[in-house]
Amino acid sequence: MMPWALAGLGLVILLLAGDALVKGAVNLSLRVGIPALIVSLTIVAFGTSAPELLISVNAVLEGKPGLALGNVVGSNTANILMVLGVPAILSVLHTSGCKCLKTYLFMLAASFLFIGLAFTGEFNFTSGLVLLAALAYVLFDALRDATRHRRRMAAALALSEADGIEDVDGADPDMPWWQILVFLVLGLIGLPLGADLLVENASIIAREYGVSDSVIGLTLVALGTSLPELATTVMAALRKQADVALGNVIGSNMFNLLAIIGITSLIGRIPVDPEFLKFDLWVMLGASLLLIPFVFFKQDIGRAWGIALTSLYLIYIAIVLI
Repeated sequence: MMPWALAGLGLVILLLAGDALVKGAVNLSLRVGIPALIVSLTIVAFGTSAPELLISVNAVLEGKPGLALGNVVGSNTANILMVLGVPAILSVLHTSGCKCLKTYLFMLAASFLFIGLAFTGEFNFTSGLVLLAALAYVLFDALRDATRHRRRMAAALALSEADGIEDVDGADPDMPWWQILVFLVLGLIGLPLGADLLVENASIIAREYGVSDSVIGLTLVALGTSLPELATTVMAALRKQADVALGNVIGSNMFNLLAIIGITSLIGRIPVDPEFLKFDLWVMLGASLLLIPFVFFKQDIGRAWGIALTSLYLIYIAIVLI
């Protein structure tokens, strides 16, 4: 019973940490004059991707590079189909107001770059440098946009009104800096801790039922490391903060492709299994393209879309398990 209890504890920690991280990120954006979307593309996205980074680096060091690649590809698919699908079933994600076209195009570009490098047969030191260079450009562009935004807001003397998030549940323009820092630290520490507890004990449970390590890596580990994004997105959706929800997914996927595999490739070679080139990479790209209606045509992600996205993910998991 202990693995079940620890897995449940991990899930509770994930939910609480996700709530804390959203509160900290939203209020940070209010205090410093940075749009919530940009905060979600940096602090929130990087924090919720920490489990993938830890697991991928550890997998390469232990001589299991396939697990690192499967973790990232599977997590990116889960991020879109499950992490946006499940919250949309609970509460409509009003993504029609999100201004994330450029960041979405960056994510698609990162996906194509990643797939192109995969067709070389392996991710090596050179591949890692290319991916990290692309990440550096994305971060520089986000910083430049944030700087421009602060200048505009300072000139207008309407910092909080411009983002329209001062009425969001949990947003407090006067929240003390120490309290914002506490929320961010609790979220950034709690998310990987909760994910580690859940994945490790869920793996023990899976092995008890005779599931192979390879299947665990492609499904359970990828699903488990996406749970921080799910926890954060559920809380963001319930707080009517769609910018954080959609921005978190886009940012996390870019970070997974560019930073996690980029850093891991500097540590050791990651051979690409031919099965990834035939199926999994294209499923990941197809899931990314499903965001086009919400980004380009300003549609909200309603319950019907949520059910459709979640169903597609369940079908994908079923195919992998067969």
